[in-house]
Amino acid sequence: MFDPHHPAEGSLEAPLTVLAGLQRQGLVRHIGLSHVTPTQVAEGRKLREIVCVQNQYNLAHRDDDALIDSLARDGIAYVPFFPLGGFSPLQSSTLSSVARRLGATPMQVALAWLLRRAPNILLIPGTSSVAHLRENLASAGLVLTEDALVELEGIGSETRGR
Repeated sequence: MFDPHHPAEGSLEAPLTVLAGLQRQGLVRHIGLSHVTPTQVAEGRKLREIVCVQNQYNLAHRDDDALIDSLARDGIAYVPFFPLGGFSPLQSSTLSSVARRLGATPMQVALAWLLRRAPNILLIPGTSSVAHLRENLASAGLVLTEDALVELEGIGSETRGR
């Protein structure tokens, strides 16, 4: 996959034309888009087959809700960057409370929520140790109750539109 990170605002026609040429030469197998708007994704899909989109998305940063749903309907992967908040890790009393009740860490709950959010979400959380990797992997087996999901949804509602 070739992912043109940080495309310029506006049309994607020029970079996708170059990538299409590289694809024809066998130098690029798949094309993904990163840091793009829904309008750019729609344009890109008219020009080339897009296999994934990578934008910022997590419990608190939910601007791509509609885009994720649209991509899921069409079988296109969505890879959230900063799934745990990035340089400002997710901190929420609601998240901490849900995690305590489930016997998990807040970060495990945040990753479990992403995995449950849509079938097309692929996670690539960073890790700094084997213990951290195990913690991340355990999130896949975490069962979020309906009550927990309602509470977690509130985190996104609090921050939407900021």
